[in-house]
Amino acid sequence: MSDSIDLVVIGGGPGGSAAAIRASQLGLRVALVEAEERLGGTCLNWGCIPTKALLRRAEEFGLTTGDIGHDWERVIARSRGVVEELAGGVSALMKKNRVEVVRGRGRLTPSREVEVVPDDGDPVRLRAERVLLATGGRPASLPGVEIDGERVISSREAMVLPQRPETLVIIGAGAIGVEFASFYAAFGTRVILLEAQPQVLPEEDPETAAVLTAALEADGVEVHTGVRVTGVKTPARARRATVAFEGPEGPAEVKGERVLMAVGVTANAGGLGLAALGLRADRGRVPVDDDYQTPVPGVYAIGDLIGPPQLAHAASAEGAAAAEAMAGQGRGRPDPASIPRCIYSDPEVASVGLTQAQAEDRGIEVKVGRFPLTASGRARASGDTAGLIKLVFGARYGELLGASIAGPEATELIAELGLALTLEATWEELAGTVHAHPTLSEGVMEAAAAAFGRSINI
Repeated sequence: MSDSIDLVVIGGGPGGSAAAIRASQLGLRVALVEAEERLGGTCLNWGCIPTKALLRRAEEFGLTTGDIGHDWERVIARSRGVVEELAGGVSALMKKNRVEVVRGRGRLTPSREVEVVPDDGDPVRLRAERVLLATGGRPASLPGVEIDGERVISSREAMVLPQRPETLVIIGAGAIGVEFASFYAAFGTRVILLEAQPQVLPEEDPETAAVLTAALEADGVEVHTGVRVTGVKTPARARRATVAFEGPEGPAEVKGERVLMAVGVTANAGGLGLAALGLRADRGRVPVDDDYQTPVPGVYAIGDLIGPPQLAHAASAEGAAAAEAMAGQGRGRPDPASIPRCIYSDPEVASVGLTQAQAEDRGIEVKVGRFPLTASGRARASGDTAGLIKLVFGARYGELLGASIAGPEATELIAELGLALTLEATWEELAGTVHAHPTLSEGVMEAAAAAFGRSINI
């Protein structure tokens, strides 16, 4: 290990890895501290992108397949194999960029050193001019409900269940909840989805959320919104857990072999030694300035530790920006409005910038353009027409304010709108950019034109 280090990064997830690589590229000598066996963090090792459901529509295309089954063990094994390959790629990137990886749990000390405690062996201490905290987050739970990893599980256990449950109760219909609802429903599990807010994906546009709700229900998912979970019981000898909730029709109960807690993420702020340097996490969030530096000079923080948006790609952007700030090449914090939000459900949902409601709440007069995928030649050809592209513009200047998409490849299509926001594009520039036909992306062009009454094909 090098005796001279410029930066110690605690946490090898997407944010910490990006920060370590970018700092090394800028000439800093970097050590990366990681407690887990594999680099990559929660996103790479325990994230879930549900499989596409193709065979369910085989007969629609004139194909007959006979009895269809699945090998659950192979499904899980393949996902873990992909993880191994990607984690190996991250390790290779560390070597390529001359980042020293130190295994163990890192914490700050009063002497400004970082103490690293490995699973076996003696602790070591690292001294550097700067320390970046990038420890990410972990699944949250409701008060009084323990995630035991057996009957009540988190997304981590949901990725590697040895057997597919016949029934699954999911508490929370945000990104994690709906992704797993789509995944397990596709394999025949009876899924009951409970959400406290009036709609699934509470932070998203109601129109795109409605598209997903309809698809989930068509797949057999029981969707209950506007309900408050009051308790989860897991009797020792019972095969199923019982979830009690109150909704518009009064108290009710549902039972499931497993209960998946999908109510959000809480930052991994404990055990970092923050108090040793006088740092305090406010509701789990570490305060930082525009360069991601905490009130303690030389100590920085990014990702889930500093609050929303708690997304892997946001953490990566923050990590790179923090490294550049340390090297005197600060570009400032990424604009939250340009960070896309992607949900890998079936259909996919993606958004960037402001929703219509958010823009109107700010007192902005808006123009809204919609392009239903039923009008898309590409969507019709592929038989996947559930969805829409919705764009929100300022009425006065025609500038793009936000976009919401539900449908096939929504998480790919959203990148064009993110770039448009970054470049402060107007509806005329989007509508005037010739898009290839037939493609899903030409729906962006049509939606932009539709906002101002200029659409050709709807």
